[in-house]
Amino acid sequence: MIKPVYHVIGVMSGTSLDGIDLVYVKFDMNNNCNFDIIHAQTVSYDKLWHDKLVDLVSYDLEQLRQIDKEYTYLLAKTIEEFIDKYTITSIDAICSHGHTALHRPEEKLTYQIGNLPTLSKVLKKTVVCDFRVGDVELGGEGAPLVPIGDKLLFSDYDYCLNLGGFANISTDVNKSRIAYDICPVNIVLNHYVKRLGQEFDDKGNIASKGILNTELLTQLNHLEFYKQLYPKSLGLEWVVSHVFPLIDAFKLGVKDVLKTFCEHIAMQISNEINEVNQSSILVTGGGVYNTYLMDRIKNYSNGKIVIPSQYIIEFKEALIFALLGVLRLRNEVNCLKSVTGASKNHSSGRIFHP
Repeated sequence: MIKPVYHVIGVMSGTSLDGIDLVYVKFDMNNNCNFDIIHAQTVSYDKLWHDKLVDLVSYDLEQLRQIDKEYTYLLAKTIEEFIDKYTITSIDAICSHGHTALHRPEEKLTYQIGNLPTLSKVLKKTVVCDFRVGDVELGGEGAPLVPIGDKLLFSDYDYCLNLGGFANISTDVNKSRIAYDICPVNIVLNHYVKRLGQEFDDKGNIASKGILNTELLTQLNHLEFYKQLYPKSLGLEWVVSHVFPLIDAFKLGVKDVLKTFCEHIAMQISNEINEVNQSSILVTGGGVYNTYLMDRIKNYSNGKIVIPSQYIIEFKEALIFALLGVLRLRNEVNCLKSVTGASKNHSSGRIFHP
């Protein structure tokens, strides 16, 4: 489907479980992928779905397939309500990431729920989805996928840093785009603050009152993942097996855990963004609202931290998955081998028609 202008809906659900992000975007492909976010909304998960998604790695394959069916209907209903709310009439495609259930690329396994053909049939719209599978089949990590969007939409910045469930970064090295996950962020911070009956640490106020545990910080910084070269990516399974047991062994209060882990995040990020002197770093994702964490990152950084508009902070990933869908419809590259380690650049994603 080659045309100059596309109107698409981008749909994203991340590991931080903030909810389902939806954007309605216009792309002008004849004008450097110029974009206009017309509508955007985050739909929170109810407790039932939140508890189900937070525990996905504990289900067997048969259970996951059943959850996949249920989640696909949830997505369809959510997208339908978004379309109705804003009276959206022109839709070339719905471009959906789904929600990651399993991500073990070393075993050639990645599974995103919500990417069944049912989504297209229920919505009666063309759907582009399941962007990771094709890359893993070509020997790639299947993640991160956002960097092609960083390159096409936000090329003015030396680094694009996203602070979601995980911190991930993309940049150009020798004219090739590279990107990788840095460390966990909200997937860990939110896990511990829930022990206080809160969904997240508002502005990092709790973390700011904690006491730094230098021994835990040292052990976190020495985790084997941080010695690996890119391409590399993280998943919930890694956090459950490597991070939670390490933190829990120290038996610290929540505020001390949060303070120590914020310091860990800031140090790991600084290791990456200080490669270029006086660099400009575009920072997006929910972690931007954690004032304490941002102050710690700025403390270690020698570059200029740039925080964009609220739409870009909150919906950049949904925006870029909308773009990935458009590129797939045009059969243009939306997955870079320099980023994922796949055997070639390719156009990834499944296209379903109603």
